[in-house]
Amino acid sequence: MNDAEFAGIVTTTKKIVLSAIEKNLYDRFFFAIDDIVQETYLRAYRSLVAKKFRYESELSTWIYTIARNETIRMNQKFAREEEKIKKYTESLVRKETEVIADEPDMEVYRQMIKRLPQKYRDVIELYDKGFTEKEVAGSLQLKIGTVKSRTFRGKEILMKLMHLGGNNG
Repeated sequence: MNDAEFAGIVTTTKKIVLSAIEKNLYDRFFFAIDDIVQETYLRAYRSLVAKKFRYESELSTWIYTIARNETIRMNQKFAREEEKIKKYTESLVRKETEVIADEPDMEVYRQMIKRLPQKYRDVIELYDKGFTEKEVAGSLQLKIGTVKSRTFRGKEILMKLMHLGGNNG
């Protein structure tokens, strides 16, 4: 299998691969389409080079199946990651609530937010105003995944600041 042959396969099957992904990918994981396409063709290429394709079906059907399976695998992977983030965020929120309950002065909390790096502060401040993840993403022109990671990291930093700075002044 040379580069030109494989490029021809990619050209003739790209619509089929995208169709498989579109039918099986959860909407909230839309950001991963390029990764799934790349992984699909990487798996197909490796199998073709290793002569694992047995020509019992059409090449396009076989690649569609790889794309579908890869999409399902990525859905599961991202769902597990979301669940981990959700559990961790909930534990942070509980800890944050405990810290705030221990410190009745909301001014300390506001001062700690001001000490966050700007990219985390922007996200946290919008959350405090009641914005959803989607609204925060739209307002700051960020991807939802970026909003989630900045929220996570911002709360992590905020917790450290609240424990260190809140007790001192």
